Amino acid sequence: MKQGNQSIGYRGATACVAAGISYRQLDYWARTELVVPSVQSASGSGSQRLYSFNDILVLKIVKRLLDTGVSLQNIRTAVEHLRNRGEEDLEKMTLMSDGVSIYECTSPDEIVDLLQGGQGVFGIAIGKVWNELAGSLSHLQGEDPETGVAVAGEQTNDELAERRKRKGA
Repeated sequence: MKQGNQSIGYRGATACVAAGISYRQLDYWARTELVVPSVQSASGSGSQRLYSFNDILVLKIVKRLLDTGVSLQNIRTAVEHLRNRGEEDLEKMTLMSDGVSIYECTSPDEIVDLLQGGQGVFGIAIGKVWNELAGSLSHLQGEDPETGVAVAGEQTNDELAERRKRKGA
């Protein structure tokens, strides 16, 4: 998943705040390669992982899926699927689940069909999670991985703000 400025990285503590998870979860998910930082991996003691906007988006989705009882095995499948989708697809996608399986819906008709079949119990509108995350990160600090220079949160979301304006959101 590519989004925004991939050269902006968010340290683990910032990613945790934005995703609503503990640092212990973040560390475990990175070590087990459920969600790995795409801007910069940790390379030894004292080095910092840097997560992209999209990495944190996936962290938020994983947290919501775990909170609803979806198995880690199904979450791994969903994460891989999300990473292979284009940005435009993600903004229109809703993940539905019955607590066991995860279904991708890209239209209201698909959601209704799933619900009528008795399969859907809850849904995650990825576009809504995207907007929540953009709001959270606008108040948090990122950094340039090349220079290590801090980047104010407001600057990291310029592209997102422009995208929302174009879409009329």
